[in-house]
Amino acid sequence: MADWAPIAKEYDPLKAGSIDGTDEEPHDRAIWRAMLARYIPNKGVTGDPHLTLFVARLNLQTTEEKLKEVFSRYGDIRKIRLVRDLVTGFSKGYAFIEYKEERALLKAHRDANRLVIDQHEIFVDFELERTLKGWIPRRLGGGFGGKKESGQLRFGGRDRPFRKPINLPNVKSDFYGEGSSEKRNWSREGTRDWRTRDRDHERSRDKRWPERERSWAWGDSERERDSKEERSRGRERKDRDR
Repeated sequence: MADWAPIAKEYDPLKAGSIDGTDEEPHDRAIWRAMLARYIPNKGVTGDPHLTLFVARLNLQTTEEKLKEVFSRYGDIRKIRLVRDLVTGFSKGYAFIEYKEERALLKAHRDANRLVIDQHEIFVDFELERTLKGWIPRRLGGGFGGKKESGQLRFGGRDRPFRKPINLPNVKSDFYGEGSSEKRNWSREGTRDWRTRDRDHERSRDKRWPERERSWAWGDSERERDSKEERSRGRERKDRDR
């Protein structure tokens, strides 16, 4: 708990799939894929990763000119890269913006998140592909965030940070004398009382057992005697009738 943080300092697919970063087993197949993946960042990407913002959830109609118009208010921009499909050329809904100064980067990171551009609320974070150790992208089962409908939420990022684990206190059983000394003494005395009471009960049961046997034997003899008397009376009646 001492080193717990809501934002992951290193990327671990197993932890990213856990709401508090404490899971020990993957709960979906994509996590297995991410754990087995060996991802190498795109070497063709240029620029300073520590001065680059990741901008997602863009309207597919949003252009580089619109992004420059909005993000230039935070500082001087060195480069904008709107990611497009290689075949169709259409926007994929996310972009990377490199600033000239760290001050502009931090200001945009703080103020531009959840900004509405072309009727879309955008998401802004630092670039993680080249700055976060162990990073696995979403297409390989990693990433952060995600939609609830997919059942593959990822935690530890700005969009969906880890929730602090709930530590329940270790409740010790006083029956076994693991609590305080006062309770422990009471428990042991109580245990001795229960054991004494059980022994007394056993002894009294042993004493009562011969009495029960005698009573059962006496009851059997009584029933036999009654049956004999009834048979003799029946014979007398028959003799009288004759």
